[in-house]
Amino acid sequence: MAKILIADDEKEIVRLLKIYLESDNIHVFEANDGVQAMSILEREAIDIALVDIMMPKVDGYQLIKYIREK
Repeated sequence: MAKILIADDEKEIVRLLKIYLESDNIHVFEANDGVQAMSILEREAIDIALVDIMMPKVDGYQLIKYIREK
């Protein structure tokens, strides 16, 4: 089963994407800011990340840089 991380501070967008992806048997991890996303990435082997650029605490650019370094 594929594992996707959705990092977005717009909770409604995350909810709708999660409903759609889970209907295709994809495991979805939710993060509402960059810090939550980093925490998930430390614990889970994520196949792909959908990242919003403008998020609180750690923005999308910093999160992508973190993912690339990891």
